Amino acid sequence: MSTASLIITVSLALLTAVGYGLYVGYHHRRRIYRLRQQGMAMPEWSWLTGHLLVLNKYLKTLPRDVSVNLAVRDLALEYGATEIFLLDMWPIYPAELVIYDPDAAIQITSKWNLPKTEKFAHAMTPITGGPSLIAMGGAEWKRWRALFNPGFSAASMTDLVPSIVDSAQVFSDKLRDRVGKGMFLLDDLTTRLTMDVILKVTLDADLDYQRSDNPLATALNKVTTWHSFWDPRILAHPLRPFIQRYYGSVMDRYIRTELDKRFCEAHDSSPKRGKSVISLALEAYRTTNDGNHNPNRLDESFARYATHQIRLFLFAGNDTTSSTIVYIYHLLSQHPTVLARLRTEHDTIFGTDPNPAGLLRARPALLNDCVYTTAVIKETLRLYPPAATLRQGATNHTLTDRHGTIYPTDGLATLVLHPASHANPRVWPRPTEFLPERFLIPETHPLHPVPGAYRPFEHGPRACIGQTLVFREIQAVLALTVRAFDVAPAYGEWDAMRAGRGRDGVKTVWGDRAYQTDRAGTHPADGYPCRVARVS
Repeated sequence: MSTASLIITVSLALLTAVGYGLYVGYHHRRRIYRLRQQGMAMPEWSWLTGHLLVLNKYLKTLPRDVSVNLAVRDLALEYGATEIFLLDMWPIYPAELVIYDPDAAIQITSKWNLPKTEKFAHAMTPITGGPSLIAMGGAEWKRWRALFNPGFSAASMTDLVPSIVDSAQVFSDKLRDRVGKGMFLLDDLTTRLTMDVILKVTLDADLDYQRSDNPLATALNKVTTWHSFWDPRILAHPLRPFIQRYYGSVMDRYIRTELDKRFCEAHDSSPKRGKSVISLALEAYRTTNDGNHNPNRLDESFARYATHQIRLFLFAGNDTTSSTIVYIYHLLSQHPTVLARLRTEHDTIFGTDPNPAGLLRARPALLNDCVYTTAVIKETLRLYPPAATLRQGATNHTLTDRHGTIYPTDGLATLVLHPASHANPRVWPRPTEFLPERFLIPETHPLHPVPGAYRPFEHGPRACIGQTLVFREIQAVLALTVRAFDVAPAYGEWDAMRAGRGRDGVKTVWGDRAYQTDRAGTHPADGYPCRVARVS
């Protein structure tokens, strides 16, 4: 082919691509324009940019690494009259209805149980490696959820408390080692703690990750470091897909080896008190496929899909839980009355020994008595929700706001925005205050949560499978540390040390220096620099 012919061919291909893009863009914007003309609530809109510039205006008022959900929250709270509005972020994201009306959210997740969007499934693939419970739908989702439900049941989690306590004890030792030794990043310690726990719970692998590195944990950290649901600086990086694919393959090989070990161990009839999630899933699989699989070899299809689920559990059980633990210490450092009441509850339940590890190993059900501790965890998750839920709208499924206005969902995504849901002043009196007693008072009290307003683990059939683990793990960690140590933020010292390094600008969100960042799991800003002291 001559040079001239090549130029003509490439030019025609480019013109065709541009023409197709303009065609698709025009039809998309025309639909949004018509919805706007029909009175659907939305911010100021442009044919050219949709709402991209509007959201960018809010992002400019926040730190550069902030979670984009917090910018959308600030935008959403301007639409308090409807608590539902349309956000057109095409071509970056599909147009979506942003929702923080609890009744409308219940319609999406419980009444209709709308499916996850293809965009969300695609965004999760670098983390999970393939189809996973967080994005599956229909019969496929039901099958895999049923296989893993036993491993995450309340009874199973109680059986695993002694193993969780072992990890919490190491974490307590790590905090003790930091006493009087200056500033450190708490998020680093909690991330290693929660990885240690989730490896035990899911794979029955005690890798002592808090004391030494591990290739599986390192690979997951690389995948999440190079991941973002929004940040174009990460998403557009040419090396990102190659790095994530490489470390994803490292994870797959490691998990497959552990799966084979658990499969072989399943033939051992010796009893074990606490079985891992994958061990119970293998038992359920053998029961439902009796006679249809090779008893001496793990089925390849099952192994592949199970690997996707385990990668999801490692991600969700590590990043979000570690961040929540940090935020609990952060809030307790600012609310001494809550801290005192929490310590009193632990004295009452566990005795005056500030480290009841032995007692908890022997009597794990004692964690059920930690009602105020549970309220502290819940209120922390209200103020710092780790996620949101994105579902695909459908024909003949409309949302109705509290004024009776009807919103069609066909062709639109629906985003139940947890940061806005949890800060909605209509349903949360004193929404910015840390008040664990919200979850302990009678339903008739004005502070008691409105049904459907509190949703860090979501509602309906697709509610988070691991929420019991989250509470058991955090309860155990607090039981072993909250009466022994005082944790105090050291952002002033951190910022002074880093002054003049190009990090000037906005550093707080709603006055909070420990704001949630865009790093997967919404980790606290700068890893939460802090100091720790012994309780006198």
